[in-house]
Amino acid sequence: MIRSLRRQRIKNNIAESEQFRRRSFIGFLCIAMAMGGLAFGYFRLQVLQHQEYQLRSDANRIKPRPIVPARGLIYDRNGKLLADNIPAYRLELVPEQIEDIDKTVLDLKKIISLGNEDIEAFQQARKATRRFRPVVLKLRLNEEERAKLAINRYRLPGVEVVPYLTRRYPYENMFAHVIGYVGRVDAKDLEKMGDSKFAALSHTGKSGLEKYYEEVLRGEIGYESVETNAQGRPLKTIGMQQASPGYDIQLSIDADLQRTTIEAFGELQGAAVAVDPRTGEILAMVSLPLFDPNLFINGISHTDYRALTENLSRPLFDRNLHGGTPPGSTIKPFVGLAGLESGLRKPEDKILSTGEFFLPGVSRGFRDSHHGGHGWVNLQESIAQSVNTYYYKLAVDLGIQRFDAYMKKYGFGQKTGIDLYGENTGVMPSPESKQKRFKQAWYPGDTVNAGIGQGMWIVTPLQLAQATAALANNGERNHLHLLKAKRQGFQGQWQPEPLRASEQIANDQAHINAVKEGMWGTVNGSRGTARAIAVGAQYTIAGKTGTAQKVSRKGNISLNPNQLALNQRHQALFIGYAPAENPKIAVAVVVEHGGFGATTAAPIARKMMDAWLLPKLPPAQAPAEPVKATNAAPVPATPAPDTTP
Repeated sequence: MIRSLRRQRIKNNIAESEQFRRRSFIGFLCIAMAMGGLAFGYFRLQVLQHQEYQLRSDANRIKPRPIVPARGLIYDRNGKLLADNIPAYRLELVPEQIEDIDKTVLDLKKIISLGNEDIEAFQQARKATRRFRPVVLKLRLNEEERAKLAINRYRLPGVEVVPYLTRRYPYENMFAHVIGYVGRVDAKDLEKMGDSKFAALSHTGKSGLEKYYEEVLRGEIGYESVETNAQGRPLKTIGMQQASPGYDIQLSIDADLQRTTIEAFGELQGAAVAVDPRTGEILAMVSLPLFDPNLFINGISHTDYRALTENLSRPLFDRNLHGGTPPGSTIKPFVGLAGLESGLRKPEDKILSTGEFFLPGVSRGFRDSHHGGHGWVNLQESIAQSVNTYYYKLAVDLGIQRFDAYMKKYGFGQKTGIDLYGENTGVMPSPESKQKRFKQAWYPGDTVNAGIGQGMWIVTPLQLAQATAALANNGERNHLHLLKAKRQGFQGQWQPEPLRASEQIANDQAHINAVKEGMWGTVNGSRGTARAIAVGAQYTIAGKTGTAQKVSRKGNISLNPNQLALNQRHQALFIGYAPAENPKIAVAVVVEHGGFGATTAAPIARKMMDAWLLPKLPPAQAPAEPVKATNAAPVPATPAPDTTP
């Protein structure tokens, strides 16, 4: 009994009540803190971070889609379309919406045809692009591929088939070196453009005018906001920033003259430029052989590219822009002008041509074009008959430093400034250039050779055309250019491209007239070297023939150029303008391994002048057919014997 009383606990109501109050307070405090934390969480989500989560919500619901503007079109001077856009479809991936890009690419490879080049280009572009921007995986999907992608669309989030406009060159090879071509945008292009928004572009200019006027042609990218459902299907457009289309550009080139020039060469290789001497507008610009720029638009195949790069004729090489040749006797009118301008010669001054010219103390002579010589000749006769001795002596009298100064004044040894990238400056025949190239000293014989356009000389057809146009335009040299006008939008007005200031190449108009008389005699004189092209002409031509020798004679034995290997045959040249009394066209023609200028290059120039000056036939209604490109190294026709340098 006593033990049970001891085990019985005595309740303390006051202590229990206090303990309950403490526990209740702690419980209510925890609940209050939890409610406060919950309220703060709601406040943070709905007030403090409202904008962030609103953007995330909109990103799930609203998809930004770039609007790529239509690339500007390219026309010739008469409105003929040289580069247009045609509708096509491409495959794009949005990396942000794809969990495993590599797996998605492999899945797509099972559905459509994907080459390694497509995948490599995609991976490079993806690295240079923000994750929320679409990246092109394949261009030019065909109908079968589009149908397969539509069927499998539900299991390919972030994969879109997008309509777009792709480039096309209707004349194919005719303007390949002038207009150039567009190609797929790569990482280097994006880096150069400097803004990731340009990742929306599928193509950019890679060469020619397409590259030079890229910023003018491509326009300004726009955006549209598209509301989508949970499966990513577009429901409606809820906002848009319009894209600005690229400018259309009109060239000074004439498509008909371009075609005539190409056909005039036949199977020969070379280059030709036609210029309006009054403005500097390029009327035709041809480099042969040709290639088809359409091959490059969506990525050229290895087979096609190898065929072009391994071709010994180098069809991708622009002979007008990047090439060059010794000018031969086409330089003589300009050397003659330098003699007049320097005061060393007067038009009536005569020199005796005996067939060879000797430097003091030198036993080996420099030959004239006629073995027996031309007798006494003045400036006009020396140009018309292409008398070497006149220019041998004049070059020596000028001295190489003064000689170079005058040639630079006429535009040689420097860029013409034409609106194309990569123009070659050529090489002036100077002691500095010889030392740099051959590590050799300059000799008096080098100056003699320079006087007839041989030796260290390198000029481009563009330089020859510009200098010839300056003579035709009474000494006023206009800058060469291809862009004639531009407009924004089909309904826009054409805005003529302003001309740059012209330059005078001579101080005395009488000196220009004297040189022009000599060039008139070349074609119309009884002993002119190009008199054959005057037969049947309905207008008067002035010009100068030239032959740049690839190999020299051995001792006193002359080589027959017709018996030489193709790569050792002379370059044939001709420069000229017409009508002689009021020039509207100036041309420069260079035929590789053509033999002689009078028999090979001059007839090509005559056909170009005929096409420009004679009444044209009514334009054909059918689309123009492209000229067939020549990719094999042709063997030129054997020219008639001619000793004109």
